Amino acid sequence: MAKSRRGRSWVPSGGRRRGASRPFWKAWPSLLSASARRWLRRAALVLLLVFVAAPLALILLYRFVPPPVTPLMLIRLAQGQGLERDWVPWEEISPHLREAVIASEDNHFCSHWGFDWGSLEAAAKAYAAGERAGGGSTISMQTAKNLFLWPSRSIIRKGLEVPLTAGIETLWPKQRILEVYLNVAELGPGIYGVEAASRHYFERPARDLSQTQAARLVAVLPNPLEWRPQPPGNYVQRRAGVIHTRVRQLGPMLDCIRE
Repeated sequence: MAKSRRGRSWVPSGGRRRGASRPFWKAWPSLLSASARRWLRRAALVLLLVFVAAPLALILLYRFVPPPVTPLMLIRLAQGQGLERDWVPWEEISPHLREAVIASEDNHFCSHWGFDWGSLEAAAKAYAAGERAGGGSTISMQTAKNLFLWPSRSIIRKGLEVPLTAGIETLWPKQRILEVYLNVAELGPGIYGVEAASRHYFERPARDLSQTQAARLVAVLPNPLEWRPQPPGNYVQRRAGVIHTRVRQLGPMLDCIRE
């Protein structure tokens, strides 16, 4: 056999030295049986459908169609709570409610693309320091969670929230995001959406709420199973006053939801 000048076996161009191994990522498929490879392909397809195609299709559908139910509604129903909900379109929601929820939950709603990075950074630092980490979720993130995910806090749920929020922000206008949020948010035991809550607590439709009533209703959002807008407790009363003041302070920051 021909030798190179250094004494090594000569290898023809494009050939492979005897005994040389292929990279693992190229060799591993040949180590699996045909049935195992088929199973892996099917599993990958199922995961793609569950985590990508199905949520994307639902986001597109909910851009035009009211969501029929949310995971939280089903969970609470299984826990023995009722299901009181009346969907109302954007035009039937009081402007006071639209402004109050942004003043309470997400001051930068009109300017961000789903994520308020400053608030998220502050929440992460508070969590790392062992303090209560609040204020990191935007209305868009809460909408994604309410529509597709479960209520308990976990890293996995937060991770899933990110692409869902990005999809909603990309495919929906701001008014649609807020319209859906206000129609599916939990506002009491078995009470979902501002229309059902307005009739339950104030005996009037959502379009007729006063500024004070709207602020009280939105004030219970962080803990709707414990707080009530009517009659309001001390905390709800104080929080409603803060929301009322903040609406005036935000001014043009609310332009995206003003007609």
